[in-house]
Amino acid sequence: MNSDVQIAGDPLAIPHLLPPVPAHPATVAGFVGLARSIAADRDAWAPLVRYDTTSRWYHRLHTGPGYEVWLLSWVPGQGSGRHDHGPSSGVLTVLEGELTEHAGTGRRTLTAGAQRVFAPGYVHEVVNDALTPAVSLHIYFPGLTEMPMHGAPHCTASALETTAP
Repeated sequence: MNSDVQIAGDPLAIPHLLPPVPAHPATVAGFVGLARSIAADRDAWAPLVRYDTTSRWYHRLHTGPGYEVWLLSWVPGQGSGRHDHGPSSGVLTVLEGELTEHAGTGRRTLTAGAQRVFAPGYVHEVVNDALTPAVSLHIYFPGLTEMPMHGAPHCTASALETTAP
């Protein structure tokens, strides 16, 4: 009996029939996947991490069309202050240690591998309440242009939590 490949030919041999492979993420799921792949490549990001006891350390790791990737370190007690990310959506991934997120939905402990996905206008505060340093990865799309601070004790909006497999 003839197989489909024998009858129609191998579709992989005809490049114009294949969808183009995107060079950069274009969906929330794509950015979550990018964060997971960067997190998995510890040898690429770990040597860059610095710890600063006077202020949070951060380093722009990568930029692409319409997004940017930041690496941040947090010593015990450091926090972001209550803020949002203006018109940017984002993915926060904890790479090492433990961070606490305070948002309108309450307090949430994020351990290594945890991810948070948030939309524009999501107000939260991230703090290292642990006794050991932490490292996190942040992807903003579009790239971060503002980070308004909020003094109010209550946050609004919701976020989606996922954990790495």
